[in-house]
Amino acid sequence: MNTTLSVSHQIASEVAAGHRSAAEVLETYIARIEATDARVNAFTTKVYARARAEAAAVDARRARGEAMGLLAGVPYAVKNLFDVAGEVTLAGSTINRSHPPAAADAVLVQRLQAAGAVLVGALNMDEYAYGFTTENTYYGPCHNPHDLTRIAGGSSGGSGAAVAAGQVPLTLGSDTNGSIRVPASLCGVWGLKPTFGRLSRRGSYPFVHSIDHLGPLADSVQGLALAYDAMQGPDPLDPGCHTTRIEPAMPLLERGLQGFRIGVLGGYFHEHATPAARAAVDAAAHVLGAADTAAWPDPALGRAAAFIISASEGGNLHLADLRTRAADFEPLSVDRFIAGALQPAAWYVQAQRFRRIYRDKVNALFGHWDLLLAPATPLSAPVIGTEWLDINGQQQPCRPSMGLLTQPISFAGCPVVAAPLWPEGNGALPLGVQIIAAPWREDLALRAAWVLQQSGVAHLKEPAL
Repeated sequence: MNTTLSVSHQIASEVAAGHRSAAEVLETYIARIEATDARVNAFTTKVYARARAEAAAVDARRARGEAMGLLAGVPYAVKNLFDVAGEVTLAGSTINRSHPPAAADAVLVQRLQAAGAVLVGALNMDEYAYGFTTENTYYGPCHNPHDLTRIAGGSSGGSGAAVAAGQVPLTLGSDTNGSIRVPASLCGVWGLKPTFGRLSRRGSYPFVHSIDHLGPLADSVQGLALAYDAMQGPDPLDPGCHTTRIEPAMPLLERGLQGFRIGVLGGYFHEHATPAARAAVDAAAHVLGAADTAAWPDPALGRAAAFIISASEGGNLHLADLRTRAADFEPLSVDRFIAGALQPAAWYVQAQRFRRIYRDKVNALFGHWDLLLAPATPLSAPVIGTEWLDINGQQQPCRPSMGLLTQPISFAGCPVVAAPLWPEGNGALPLGVQIIAAPWREDLALRAAWVLQQSGVAHLKEPAL
């Protein structure tokens, strides 16, 4: 696995030029999945027959001399809350097994297929996306490819692990409170949580409609940018998609950061980060020339409000099943769903009112800064089954605390790139850094990520498989 060159970009270029066939590329990745997934447990569904048909279609287009898509022949997989035509959308649950198969692909799956990407399967996750560790009781825990005894993060754990294990160069995940950025951090891959409302969510199983984001995880910054560009665009049938035009990011990557005002978030984000996580941010800040500290407004309150809204909307969504078949829910999350369903409506309303004030304060922050840096997780991946963490002498519950540093950011809806760093003294384990931009400025976050990648400070590593 090349640490700096985009595998996605290389595949697409070689397939478009006729140097490799999409079918040949696909078989290489199928072999990798079959050789590694018994140990990683990233996949819950494999759609190899569909993948072979899609690869053949790409090769046929090239043979006819037709224009090739941005992701021609690139294999990818999706978190199993994305609809895949003919497959049941599990969303990490056993309850959903009784649902009918999806009649059509999710919009983002359709757009990736139109760009020439080849879908190989669906990926493990926390049930209904309510978790940060992908320790799924029914489908088994997803294992971190850099240490199989450790978690891959969640709730898009399979999405992070599949890229880290070299099973595919590109995956799709969802991020409500950190579910792209946490597995990207713990698995050492690149992740993009776009601006809230940037990408269509039609055809995905919701967790918290008012906070859910969808986005890619990839082997490189170019992989993120190619996937992001392929998936952009308005969707009039998704009222939550606020995009009115496509703003390509890939052509802007190499423009550099001349004159950018880049700060490092202190206070809450320093206090809840271990020395290794702080070291990762310091390394990124050095490369990007970020010397000054910035203060994020009310991060603890933002996280508390995000918890209230997540619990309330999640509990309400599953209220009928909670009343009739609570025993069929994931044991690690059922109590939280029930508690959310019982929350007073006034709590939810007040949290949403606070969110408007909070967003205004965060948006004002970007009058002074173009980009902000913060750790993505307080520490590197804990061992599977860990119940408590020691974060600078404070005992914190493991599962919710993996989102300590991501929840305040996504609650404001800002776009974030999670960059994989490998701080010294942290063994073979990665830690991610969040590159945060103002709403609708994914291009700036991706440009900063490109600088980190080109410097060599942020990159993938071969997994210990």
